Amino acid sequence: MKFAYKFSNLLGAFYRHGNLCFSKDGNSVISPVGNRISVFDLKNNKSETLPVSTTKNISCLGISPDGNLAILIDEDGAAVLVSLVTRAVLHHHHFHSPVHSVSFSPDGKKFVITKENVALMYHAPGRNREFNAFALDKSYYGPFDETTCIDWTDDSKCFAVGSKDMTTWIFGAERWANLIYYSLGGHKDIIVGCFFEKDSLDMYTVSQEGTLCVWESDTELEGLRNGNKDDDDVEEIIREDGETRGDVIKGRTDTPKQVEGIKNVRYSQRSKHYFNKAGDFNKLTAAAFHKKTHILVTGFASGAFHLHELPEFDLIHSLSISDQRISTIAMNPTGDWIGFGCSGLGQLLVWEWQSESYVFKQQGHFNNMNSLAYSPDGQYLVTGGDDGKVKVWNTNSGLCFVTFTEHSSSVTNVAFTSSGFVVVSASLDGTVRAFDLHRYRNFRTMTSPRPAQFSSLAVDSSGELVCAGSQDSFEIFLWSMQTGRLLEVLSGHEGPVSSLCFSPVQSVLASVSWDKTVRLWDMLDSWETKETLRLTSDGLAVTYRPDGQELAVASLDGEITFWNPQTGGQAGSIAGRHDLQMGRKETEKITAKQSAKGKSFTSLCYSADGESILAGGQSKCVCIYNIKEHVLMKKFEISCNLSLDAMEEFLDRRKMTEFGSLSLVDEGTGDGDGVELSLPGVKRGDMSSRRFKPEIRVSSLCFSPTGRSWAAASTEGLLIYSLDASLVFDPYDLDMDVTPASIRQQVKKKEWASAILLSFRLNEMPLIREVLEAVPYDQITVVCSSLPDVYVDKLLNFVASTLEKSNHLQFYLSWAQCLLTLHGQKLKNRSGAVLPTVQQLLKSIQRHSDDLSKLCDWNIYNIRYAAALSKQRGMKRTAAESLSDEEEEEEVAMDSGVRKFFSSA
Repeated sequence: MKFAYKFSNLLGAFYRHGNLCFSKDGNSVISPVGNRISVFDLKNNKSETLPVSTTKNISCLGISPDGNLAILIDEDGAAVLVSLVTRAVLHHHHFHSPVHSVSFSPDGKKFVITKENVALMYHAPGRNREFNAFALDKSYYGPFDETTCIDWTDDSKCFAVGSKDMTTWIFGAERWANLIYYSLGGHKDIIVGCFFEKDSLDMYTVSQEGTLCVWESDTELEGLRNGNKDDDDVEEIIREDGETRGDVIKGRTDTPKQVEGIKNVRYSQRSKHYFNKAGDFNKLTAAAFHKKTHILVTGFASGAFHLHELPEFDLIHSLSISDQRISTIAMNPTGDWIGFGCSGLGQLLVWEWQSESYVFKQQGHFNNMNSLAYSPDGQYLVTGGDDGKVKVWNTNSGLCFVTFTEHSSSVTNVAFTSSGFVVVSASLDGTVRAFDLHRYRNFRTMTSPRPAQFSSLAVDSSGELVCAGSQDSFEIFLWSMQTGRLLEVLSGHEGPVSSLCFSPVQSVLASVSWDKTVRLWDMLDSWETKETLRLTSDGLAVTYRPDGQELAVASLDGEITFWNPQTGGQAGSIAGRHDLQMGRKETEKITAKQSAKGKSFTSLCYSADGESILAGGQSKCVCIYNIKEHVLMKKFEISCNLSLDAMEEFLDRRKMTEFGSLSLVDEGTGDGDGVELSLPGVKRGDMSSRRFKPEIRVSSLCFSPTGRSWAAASTEGLLIYSLDASLVFDPYDLDMDVTPASIRQQVKKKEWASAILLSFRLNEMPLIREVLEAVPYDQITVVCSSLPDVYVDKLLNFVASTLEKSNHLQFYLSWAQCLLTLHGQKLKNRSGAVLPTVQQLLKSIQRHSDDLSKLCDWNIYNIRYAAALSKQRGMKRTAAESLSDEEEEEEVAMDSGVRKFFSSA
């Protein structure tokens, strides 16, 4: 159970490359993140990364109209069919060349993919089980260059394909006599988008130079006539075994042959519009069209986007949302929300155009993520990156809720104080900054007397002392958090200080350096060196066990050594170099085996119970070791993405030539602005922009204080691994009599304590929940008092994990209160083992407290508003009644006066 961790979420990455899609209900946006896809729930403000991945970065994805299936296609053309309901892979297929776009037909029966200069139409996977889920129906030829985009008519009778040869081709999905193919020109650059009008064959085409062409058809969709199978433009491909593979439709520049009595479909250009003003040149990079509202959204290389209403081309509004090119645009089914993806910065934005406000705006670290830390309650994660930003993430939602940008250089280390409301960061800009999570501000900035680049950071358990190690002056600087004053400069190391760590139980600081020593500094006794531990190689990382009774150090020779901080003696060591499982970079001249001799672990972290340790470094693997046995328990492969460097142990011999590896040849794909090759005389595009493969590595590791999850900062992003209790059968003290039937029999007899003991022996979570929720509320105290000590820990752990997602708050809180009240002293005696459970309980209670407090505040405000409104209406009613009374009195007085006048007259 302890090592049953599985990948649960990916944080810090929101969009990389490819197209965005909205879910069927329009409340979620699906974004490709490297070789995975993430689903962002915009209503509930949560994110989820699906546990499926492709072999390389995803280049395009398509969602079926019912929202149940997704087709993911990577850079090489390898496709994966995924069920969005079960989150499982259903089928693998390879298209053997890069695919540019994929789109399902509106009726869900077909889907079209475009690769090279051909469009392939397949039968969409249905409910029936098939050996081959992708059955080719037709192949469409016509464009002379690569295809770029697809759009379908509403009735799935026809589809259009845009191309880099500046033409748009319209094909019939069925064999229509009057529409086999049709080619539209009128542009001077690559076609970015082509869109059919609602329930019509009329078209809009948008090209890269910023031109919109409006095309009008002389035939309605109902006017399409069925054609014959012996058309000259249609061929049938038959394989050697006699099986029909599909039809081939070959488009030509001349007009298709006309069938007698049937008039061919013809198009005419109704109007032409230009997005760029005279003299300006802003390249159009993405477009989307919503057929019901007739809204066209276009994105540009400058980061701006325009909203136009068609066919009049009326500008609704324009806005600049980024300083990088907009890579993709998508609109939700209702047309209210617009999703934008910017691959340059990894931005994902969802904009509500009617209220002109952001629904969702997230961006990961622009460069590498260097460090991470959990908050004491495990609810938040803080990360620092090479872009100089400090980001704080909510582990429940998976989203960043605050970003601090005060640092002017790379952030090398981050840490939480014991209160959980202050984040401290160290940077190469020579500052250590403290941020307040209540007011979201930088309230303390600490610097050294002389400029220094800080590479390590530590905060003591009280949150009062902050220290940072320098990589150029070899000194450790100590500040007071309360005043921000420099208290002391600790000298003694003869090399850069690579890592710092405070003892959790004592005022002792451990520092490790490249000078092959670990120094223990006593913070209470004049900040003197208490102990010096000698290493066999340069020290890279140091960390204390949660109880402070052991110290782990990673060194350059790939070893992890364990020390007793009280006696200064070595307790053991692990040789982990062979467990790193290094890959060979494409530029390396030596093998992966030789390269591994120079690699080592750069990050260490103890588990919450202190029985195991996580280790990671310049490798795709994270190792977890049992400290007592000094053996490798499990190895986690954090990525299988071959788009990253150093993933494979051996280079592909098929890519080797007499001049070297083909991967080293600069293909000059550039920045996507049209620079294809590094040719002299090219005026446009950034010639310094090149495609590169980032190297896979793990820069930082951290265990959650609850012990139920751990996080790794890697090239892919922030990976979260958590315990998957539902899939693990881990019985305790099992015998033949312990069965679900016997447990339910005990529940019927109202033998509550016996039923609970038996359910924990079987250890099936749904059954334990069923038994617990069957116990009457007034019997909780009696049952808790009769439980053996061994089962108290198990029950408390179960209550802590269940409370996080359960709606029975009072019920489970009563269980927790009774357990802690009746067994508190015994639990305190073994606090080291129980601490992760208590922290998990605190996290769950705090989460529910926050949710309930927001709900209560909202209800209070609504009640106050309703009361004020009713009071105001009551005052108006009273004023109206008093006014009517006065008018009546005046009328009575007037009537009496009139009567008196007439009577006197």
